[in-house]
Amino acid sequence: MKRKVGFFFSVGLLRLLACLPYGVVARIGHALGLLLYRLPTSRKRVVHVNLRLCFPDMDDAEREVLARAHICQVIRSYLERGFQWFGDARKMAQLIELDSAIDLHDPAAPPTIFMGFHFVAIEAGSMRYSSRHPVASLYTPMSNRDFDGLARTQRGRFGAEMISRADSARASLECLRRGVPVMLAADMDFGVTNSAFVPFFGVQACTLTSVSRLAKLSGARVVPFVTEVLPDFRGYKLNIFAPLADYPSGDAVADARTMNAFLETQVRRLPEQYYWVHKRFKHRPEGEAPVY
Repeated sequence: MKRKVGFFFSVGLLRLLACLPYGVVARIGHALGLLLYRLPTSRKRVVHVNLRLCFPDMDDAEREVLARAHICQVIRSYLERGFQWFGDARKMAQLIELDSAIDLHDPAAPPTIFMGFHFVAIEAGSMRYSSRHPVASLYTPMSNRDFDGLARTQRGRFGAEMISRADSARASLECLRRGVPVMLAADMDFGVTNSAFVPFFGVQACTLTSVSRLAKLSGARVVPFVTEVLPDFRGYKLNIFAPLADYPSGDAVADARTMNAFLETQVRRLPEQYYWVHKRFKHRPEGEAPVY
């Protein structure tokens, strides 16, 4: 019963937030983030562990500033999901700039894997793309069935084909063969199966090799994309980059290194917007102690 009440309250809140001006919601989220950062939560500890591992040259004061800014971005992203899930498509298009290094309207384009990363605005950019172009999008099912159904429906409300990660290989390959691009993100720690330990900011990170294998099977080009939050509460910018060169290379581990190296360049550009709340180093190489 409590879950149902929580679910309907959350839906109502998101619908309400969708009716408010974006700048108002963003500022509320920022203020709430500043307030919540004062609490000694487990996710706050995860953020600090990640920052110590990835930025060992930062002093404590610098990491504190970065961690606080990141929590503000995360809380903002939760509230801004209201307009992403329930807001007007025209309003969304106005708030999300698009800068693409490839022709998104090319009828002769090869099969394409859009490789995203877990920056706080990844969902906004993915939905912006799906509002204009056919696409299939991978998602990780949630444990709460109500929220899982809601997320799947709203993320696909502009026509995106939603693919569960549990069935991702077969379904993604089928989409690519039909000429439908596939959007996915492979920068989380999903365990050692189909993964390799490769450096991420000098730390061995359990990294999926699925993008490389899918590209090899389908003959698809791999196109990175990053959605960033613009300063001064102006909205977002979806950056679609040129396809990765010599990818896949035939060596899945080398390709995982290439992916992490590209991600590092983007994280250095937008350090407060990467999802440091995730346990990126949850699994450790054999013999190494847990970090969380």
